[in-house]
Amino acid sequence: MNPLLAFEGVESGYGAAKVLHGIDLAVGERERVAILGRNGVGKTTVVNTLLGIARLTAGAVRFGGQKVDPIAHYAAARAGISVVQQGRAIIPNLSIRENLLLGAAVRRPGPWRLERVYELFPILQERSESPGTALSGGQQQMLAIGRALMANPALLILDEPSEGLAPVIVDELADVLVRLFEGGTSLLLIEQNYGLVRRVASRYYVLSKGSIVEQGDLAGLSMESLKKHVAV
Repeated sequence: MNPLLAFEGVESGYGAAKVLHGIDLAVGERERVAILGRNGVGKTTVVNTLLGIARLTAGAVRFGGQKVDPIAHYAAARAGISVVQQGRAIIPNLSIRENLLLGAAVRRPGPWRLERVYELFPILQERSESPGTALSGGQQQMLAIGRALMANPALLILDEPSEGLAPVIVDELADVLVRLFEGGTSLLLIEQNYGLVRRVASRYYVLSKGSIVEQGDLAGLSMESLKKHVAV
């Protein structure tokens, strides 16, 4: 495997509180990887370490083989990493179309334009001039993913994308993520919903108390084995 993103012995946290303890993980090119774990075990801190929200105190983060310092959202997008964080961060005073165009501001070359996002999520075209916050929770998640894709990322990171969504919407989300992978986008999925993980990811890591306690391929792993690692 040729790592696209790699954490090597990463320790990080907030202030004096250490959250991650010697994390080693990797996402290869054209790979779908999930990070599993219950609430409060440090899953979101993996993303926050990459973005400089959590302070890196030891180890290294590499992207495309190059060591990178923690980078802000905009710089990450320019480098080829799009992050859909918890809460979706829809800009309330902008229309759906304007929210999507924010993702294209980094001007990375690639296939994702408004028309292709609209093909993936037709509801966004139907309501393109409505405020982004007027959408339902599931539709806002579509908008957040569409905006991230507009940056034409090599790697798409999603932090708890199923949070607050009805099961039928989670099923739709799984279909979308599989289609994105088939289009060549690498995925890092941070999730508690084992059904979504099972449908989307090919490999997994389990976090517990800030450490990786298990990892492997999802092929052949039973649902019961997955369930013991998550709360939902």
